[in-house]
Amino acid sequence: MSTKDFIEKDYYKVLGVPKDATEAEIKKAYRKLAREYHPDANKGNARAEERFKEISEANDILGDPKKRKEYDEARALFGNGGFRPGPGAGGGNFNFDLGDLFGGQGGQGQPGGFGGGLGDVFGGLFNRGGTGTTRTQPRRGQDIESEVTLSFTEAIEGATVPLRMSSQQPCKACSGTGDKNGTPRVCPTCVGTGQVARGSGGGFSLTDPCPDCKGRGLIAEDPCLDCKGSGRAKSSRTMQVRIPAGVTDGQRIRLRGKGAPGERGGPAGDLYVVVHVDAHPVFGRKGDNLTVSVPVTFAEAALGGDIRVPTLGGPAVTLKLPPGTPNGRTMRARGKGAVRKDGTRGDLLVTVEVSVPKDLTGKARDALQAYREATAGEDPRADLFQAAKGA
Repeated sequence: MSTKDFIEKDYYKVLGVPKDATEAEIKKAYRKLAREYHPDANKGNARAEERFKEISEANDILGDPKKRKEYDEARALFGNGGFRPGPGAGGGNFNFDLGDLFGGQGGQGQPGGFGGGLGDVFGGLFNRGGTGTTRTQPRRGQDIESEVTLSFTEAIEGATVPLRMSSQQPCKACSGTGDKNGTPRVCPTCVGTGQVARGSGGGFSLTDPCPDCKGRGLIAEDPCLDCKGSGRAKSSRTMQVRIPAGVTDGQRIRLRGKGAPGERGGPAGDLYVVVHVDAHPVFGRKGDNLTVSVPVTFAEAALGGDIRVPTLGGPAVTLKLPPGTPNGRTMRARGKGAVRKDGTRGDLLVTVEVSVPKDLTGKARDALQAYREATAGEDPRADLFQAAKGA
């Protein structure tokens, strides 16, 4: 991405969110668009693939609070794509370093393909005094995004799953040189830097990728037939990825250095895995706790007793039901929930559901009839009507 592209791209517009959108709104918009335009759901649709890349790029910036702040500051500083010096700037040397302004000392695992953050993105933006030279920089590999669907149990316990991914990697036919004979020449336009300066007045210049070598710094004399001289070729690989225990539906996992390889000694990009979790027929989830509804008889609820409760992937537990337990009461089986980040487990929340028999015959009916007659003077709705009248 060129400096000009970075400044002029409106990532808020790409995701369809306002500039004051919350992190939750940005995440929701990204997930909706990513599912709609994901390459797996749009086989052979080049426009959808390009749109997916734009969406991922926008999310990598706006989804990171630090990078979003830097992006907003850069947009405010440069206005509509061109910096305008303030009063007193004149036409002299502009001794100003955006790397210092934005603190661009991020690690090599920063998302979005920018390497060490905006400091690196704008590292060659200013040519101090108009006489500096641009240094050749390693190029970080692209980030890759994939999706995986887990069963409810796999999400709770963790799982190792195979992921098949496609990315741009060094062409094997020419060893990434782009030249059939493996001997490309240095680009005369950019002198091997991969960038060209563009004067912008005010004593500084902007840099863009070299139009002749497309930012590689090299030109193939005899272009490789497989990669057409680009030095990159599409490659597919299958990777075994460990999904940690306790992941939630929609969670985005970042695996550093598992993306596309870099160029000129640059670090590899990152792999982002979006996790989808199938529902379970018995258990639900509430944060680090699992939930389950357990039916009990009227006699158990009224008289109390011990009830057996199933757990996820383990032996059943026995809970003591107090006499007079109302319908909907929730009890807790400690340590039977989801795995937390520190390795401990949440709890299993057990909600009691009083089961009413559809058919009563013989002694059961007679006994219940006798119970109704014995409690005929009690009105469980008396307090309800009294409260309604008082309101």
